[in-house]
Amino acid sequence: MAFNRTALQWSTGALALIPLATGALTMMGVRDPLYGTLQLPANALLDSNLRFFGGVWLGLGVSVLWMIPRIEQNGVLFRALWGMIFLGGIGRLLSVSAVGWPPIPFVVVTGLEIVGAPLFVIWQRRMAQAWTA
Repeated sequence: MAFNRTALQWSTGALALIPLATGALTMMGVRDPLYGTLQLPANALLDSNLRFFGGVWLGLGVSVLWMIPRIEQNGVLFRALWGMIFLGGIGRLLSVSAVGWPPIPFVVVTGLEIVGAPLFVIWQRRMAQAWTA
């Protein structure tokens, strides 16, 4: 039971590094290392939105780290955070249907968002039930 909790904590913590790192980078706007290679125009609306969503994404990563020590007690927050990630994956699928496939790393991330989110929610629920039993 403790291993299941520890494994979930470590897995969740490792995945939290994604929004922490990419959120901080995205707060650099259209000139960040990812978008800067695309030679996007210096558009105030696009830059503002990228930085805003980068901040939200960074905040999600911080929230995940905050939740980890009491992961068995934070089921509602855990589900809410993974629900947001799942909805982000739906947004990526909408983008695929509208403009095509992104680079391969983003296809992999989309899989994690769509398939991994429900699996992590199930894992946390089962671990929490076993932990409190």
